[in-house]
Amino acid sequence: MSSAFEVRGGNRLKGEIIPQGAKNEALQIISAVMLTSEKVTIHNIPDIVDVNLLIELLGDAGVKVNRISRDKCEFQADDIDLAYLQGADFKKKSGRLRGSVMIAGPLLARFGKALIPKPGGDKIGRRRLDTHIIGFEKLGARFNYESDDNYFRLEAPGGLKGTYMLLDEPSVTGTANIVMAAVLAQGTTTIYNAACEPYLQQLCKMLNSMGARITGVGSNLLTIEGVTSLGGCQHTMLPDMIEIGSFIGLAAMTQSELTIKNAGVESLGIIPEKFRSLGIQLEIRGNDIYIPSQETYEIQTFLDGSILTIADHPWPGFTPDLLSIVLVVATQAKGSVMIHQKMFESRLFFVDKLIDMGAQIVLCDPHRAVVIGLGRQHPLRGITMSSPDIRAGVSLLIAALSAEGKSTIQNIDQIDRGYQYIDERLRNLGADIKRV
Repeated sequence: MSSAFEVRGGNRLKGEIIPQGAKNEALQIISAVMLTSEKVTIHNIPDIVDVNLLIELLGDAGVKVNRISRDKCEFQADDIDLAYLQGADFKKKSGRLRGSVMIAGPLLARFGKALIPKPGGDKIGRRRLDTHIIGFEKLGARFNYESDDNYFRLEAPGGLKGTYMLLDEPSVTGTANIVMAAVLAQGTTTIYNAACEPYLQQLCKMLNSMGARITGVGSNLLTIEGVTSLGGCQHTMLPDMIEIGSFIGLAAMTQSELTIKNAGVESLGIIPEKFRSLGIQLEIRGNDIYIPSQETYEIQTFLDGSILTIADHPWPGFTPDLLSIVLVVATQAKGSVMIHQKMFESRLFFVDKLIDMGAQIVLCDPHRAVVIGLGRQHPLRGITMSSPDIRAGVSLLIAALSAEGKSTIQNIDQIDRGYQYIDERLRNLGADIKRV
């Protein structure tokens, strides 16, 4: 039986919290160690299920893994077991982990073959692999889909060749996978409509420090001159911007005074502004974010007085991963806001739990919800609920911490997939939360 969180809400929290390393960056960066036979050292690794599974998978495939501490690890992929990477054990293990798709690009580039499992992970709607596979095809790989066990088999016996491509969508994982394949391809690859999230910029910086030649980093037009081999490097991951956004929302909901330390402020883009538009005060102090204790916060309107809409958008727009958090935080604000989740069609399906807790939300359709802020007139009440995906899980946890009475959150394996020691770290701030 999986564990649950038992939360008694209503406590004001206080103190400092340090965000973990970025989960979405980790899955790309750790996959990139497969591109070289030299040693790669990675710092600020988040100690979470998805990342640990990927590290374990690489170890099974013959990568030498030296976990110096929970957040620092040395990798050396000088003796890869290619037979394992085509076998039944790999299929079984990689199918459990969405991030395993990220090793396809490095394997294809270095060894000319790779298996990709059909994606697992969150139940937040369809997650297509088309961008990845079409990109690999354009670089000269052939693929066939093995429907009996849900696998794509990719082969590039003649090696990969650089080319021009326009991506059908600026997929972060798709762009990362294609970039990792292209760095060792012959000739020049140009990727237009590339994702330009900070995670991807970090990957490109890491690859360039290994000897790759990538220009246009930070824009949606990447040019990659293929090289014959890559060397080792040291890389430090950014703090997790989704965790930082979650903590800003948590502080506002629970009327707490919090300082988020080492928040990688330069890489947060529009995130602080979006929380300010909900009326949340926050101060950037060097590389820290200070959130004072606020009795109330009022949602701003657009300049013409119309209701604020917060929608997700590819970087440098607002990340879809924080919309669940914004939605929860808006329930206790003064004023109304329309939340428009464009990217995933099932991400808003946790609002029924918030309605059960007493929130006023109109779910217009699978993509849009209107939140009518109660301005703390009626606090949320604790209930028993289950977490459908990682981000909704933490949103429900924030709701529970601000609610009156006891809440039980089941299926918290989903939360553990993305947030390290979250219960322990919140207890250090004064939260009443225990794992049962």
